[in-house]
Parts: sequence; structure tokens; C-alpha cells
Amino acid sequence: MLSFIKIKNLALVEDVTWELGKGLVGVTGETGAGKSIIVGALKLILGERADRSLIRTGQEQCSVEASFQLDDAKVVDGILDEAGIEKCEDNTLLLKRVVSASGSNKQFVNGSPATTQVLKDVGEFLVDLHGPHDHQSLNSRERQLEMLDKYAGLEGQLETYRAAWKQWRSTVVELEDLATSDRASQQQIDVLKFQVNEIAGAKLKAGEDEEVEARHHVAANSTRLGELCSALSDRLGDGEGSVLTSLRELAKMIHELEKIDPGSSKLFEEFESAQVSLREIEVNVSDYAEELDFDPKEFANLEARMSQIQTLKRKYAPTVKEILEHQAECEARLAKMEGRGEEIERLTKLAVEQRATVEKLGKGLSKKRADSAPKLAKEISVHLKDLGFKQSVFEVQLSAHTEPQRDGVEEVDFQFAPNPGEPLKPLRLTASSGEMSRVLLAVKSALASQDAVGLLVFDEIDANVGGNIAEAVGRKMAAIGEKRQVIAITHFPQVASLARHHFVVSKEIALNRTKSNIRQIEGDERVEELARMLGGSASSAREHAKSLLAAAG
Repeated sequence: MLSFIKIKNLALVEDVTWELGKGLVGVTGETGAGKSIIVGALKLILGERADRSLIRTGQEQCSVEASFQLDDAKVVDGILDEAGIEKCEDNTLLLKRVVSASGSNKQFVNGSPATTQVLKDVGEFLVDLHGPHDHQSLNSRERQLEMLDKYAGLEGQLETYRAAWKQWRSTVVELEDLATSDRASQQQIDVLKFQVNEIAGAKLKAGEDEEVEARHHVAANSTRLGELCSALSDRLGDGEGSVLTSLRELAKMIHELEKIDPGSSKLFEEFESAQVSLREIEVNVSDYAEELDFDPKEFANLEARMSQIQTLKRKYAPTVKEILEHQAECEARLAKMEGRGEEIERLTKLAVEQRATVEKLGKGLSKKRADSAPKLAKEISVHLKDLGFKQSVFEVQLSAHTEPQRDGVEEVDFQFAPNPGEPLKPLRLTASSGEMSRVLLAVKSALASQDAVGLLVFDEIDANVGGNIAEAVGRKMAAIGEKRQVIAITHFPQVASLARHHFVVSKEIALNRTKSNIRQIEGDERVEELARMLGGSASSAREHAKSLLAAAG
């Protein structure tokens, strides 16, 4: 259930914390007091689009925080875990949303940053919100089928069917694509063969392009490299003024110094090593210079190889590694296309097998739907009679699809005749807006035990009904409240009197600013509020209010 909701700087609300209880929670107040802000805050915390115009005038941001106490946090924890968010502690879920005038909105779940999509995904398991026009969902055949399946307890069975249907459709699409491509296949085969042969003929090796480019660069600069090696050899060699000749003269001086002072030998311990290193460098330079003698034919081969590799890069991929990967992909596609006949035969057989599985699972769904449809219709009809449709007829009709669909092999249509003597017609064609609100409540009453959503919010769905019917609507809401938490925003004292907890939304003006507040009322205050809603003379309205509360008790 919703334990509390804190609203700050949202429209007329400056700062309100609303703590709720179990069962039916009634919310009343004069027109314009701000009751709709409660619904707006709930929609915001459940991930609906944020409108900056909701921010209270003069403020930079508004925020909504909510705490939900879950009976079982398993489903919600699964959503949070997938989003990388901490799971619920002690089955408590904390949500927060901040909307800024600058547009930098933020969402938090259990203290961690989250996306609006996470709020929406979690919200589907938290709140079922119905306003004056939300009963339009009853017109959707998909929604009607969802209600029937929920009543029949088919969620797990439907999930198994959908997985099988998805596999079958995937195979059918693949088969159709393969058959459609038959005309263009030979041309594609020729192209693939050419590409595979061209790349394979080049006999490329991974990293070869870098190696060839390096060797070609050296070969192209061999003359200059030779000049540098010759100069190095001259400076290092034994000629007059060379480094090694100078070192020999230095060696004579060092030896003479050591004879005079043997203790100075440690100063020149590295000298011999330096001489040896320089002689090795001289030998290495000489060897390197001999290798620089490139054969013109070898140089031409390098240029031809570079040109071949560059051509393949321009045609297929920027690196040799990717060219070889492209070759492998082409070979795989070629093998698949050349074995097209065998693949079509395999997929055809597989599609037949998968369809048989889908039809078998679909029949299982159909049987349970056919068994549950009249039971659901009967239960809804009972609730409809309680809500004023004394002689109405309600049926849940099933009609078969020509082909298996995502949700089964049939569709559902709620049929309704509100008055005696009228033929059954689809609900969307027969019920007025006031009637649809009551039908919605009847359906919700029938599904109260099966629905997993813990909080139902009815926002003035009792509009356009009479006083006697309003009391029946209230009693239905109270009955649902025995199983789940229900918030009823209402103008009817008959509904409000049946609430376990009664809250009043009011507005006041202070310092030339209007703000809305919500507070719980009990005892005499509750009598006064119901009397206000009833109208009439003060004494008679109060007596009527007391009788409503007595009857509700």
C-alpha cells in the first residue's frame, strides 16, 4: 500500500505530507480546492510526462516523494535488480521525482538515480489509477482479454504460449525471407563468390599491411640510409679523428694515471665497457649497411603488394583483419545460400512443428478462457445489479482467429445490454460515460481477488450517477478496500461516508498566495464535511450526515 506521499511546490501545494491507512480512503473538498493535485502527484511519481507548468509560481522546482509498503517485493526487486538499483529493504519501496524549471529532472528509487522508464515499470505493479475517462480502456479488446486471463489465472500459461508463438513467427519470417530472396540469389551468389575468391587469392595475413608498409618505407629510403651508415662508420672507425681512435689515446692517458695513482682505477671502471659497446655499434652499423642493398625486383614486389592491399582496403574494409573477417562472413553467407534448398526444407518442417505446438498451447488457453468467460460475466453481472443495473445483461464472448495471434487463437468482446428488451452489443457501443464508470467498478470488483496491484485510485468515477447509485458505488469501493488499498476522490457524501479514513483538501490564502492542504478528519469534523456535501439546512444536513455514518458503520 501507499504509506505516505510528500508533495512540495506542485501547483497550489506548497509543502504537504500525506500519511494514508489501509482500506478505502475517501478524499473530499470543494471544487477547485486541489483534489486533482493528488492524482497529478501520483502520475508524476509513476513516470508520466513531467510538465514544468506544474511548478508552483516563484519556485525553481517541485518534488514528489512516496513510500510503498509491499506484501511481496519479488517482482519489483527483479525490475530494480535489472536496472542496477538497490532492492527494497523490509519490503519498503521509496520513490522520488524532482521537476526543475530548467528542465533537468531527476528520479530516484530507493535513494539511487533512476530513469522514468524504471518508474513506469515499477508503477504498473503499484497503482491502478482510474479517472473520469480512464474507463475507455474497457473498450479495448486487448484490455478485455487481459482482464479475462487475469480472472482465469492464465498469466504463466499465456507467457509459455507467447514464447512458443514468437519462435514460430520468427521461423515463418525467416522462411519467407529465404523464399522471397530466391530470384536475386544467383546474382548474390556470384557477387559473394567473386569477393571470396579475390580476398582468398591475395593470401593475406593479419598485420601484413603494416609489415609491408614498413619494409617499403625502408627500401624507398635505402640511399639515404646508406649515406648515414657510411658517415657513422667513418666517425666510429679507426680513421684519423674517429671516436675509437680518440678512445685509444684516452686509454693511454688513463693507464699512465693509474700507474701514478692506482687508487684512481675505480674512476675508469666503465671505460672498457664503453669501448666494447662502441665497437659493437660499429659492427652492427656495418652489418645493417650490407642489408640495405635492395634488389630492384624485390622493391617492385613490395610496391605491387602494397597496391594490392590498398585496393582490397578500399573495396572491403580499412584493415587486413577486417578484410579477412569480411571474407569469413561472405563464405558463411555463401554456404547458407548454396544450401538454400536444404535450409528451406528444414525451416518448413520446423515451422510445421512449431505451429503444432502453438495450436496445442492455444487450445489449452481457449479451454480455460471458455470455462472462465461465463463465470466472469456472471460475477460482473452480480456487481452490476448492485450498482443499479437491475435487469442488464452482460456476456463475455469469444471468437476464433483465422491464424494464431500473440495472445492466443481467439479474441474477446464484452457484450452489454443495460436495459431490458435491448439486444446485446459490444460494450463500447452501448454504455454512456456514467454507465461505463459503473461497469469499470463492477469489473474491478470481480477481479479484486486476482489483481496483483495493491492500490486502486478512483478519481471522481462516480460522476454522472444519482445518490442511491453513489452509495452502491461507495459500497463496492469499500468491499474492494477489504482486499486492497483504495483512494476515492469524490463529490458524493454517500461514498465519503463509507471510507475507513476521510481526508479533506482545502485551500487558504496567506500573504496574497493560495495554497492547498490535506488533512484527516474524524468525529464532528467529518459530520460537518458530509453536511457541507449534502447541502440543505445545517441541522437537517448534519442529521443526514450522521445517519450516513451510522449506516456505514
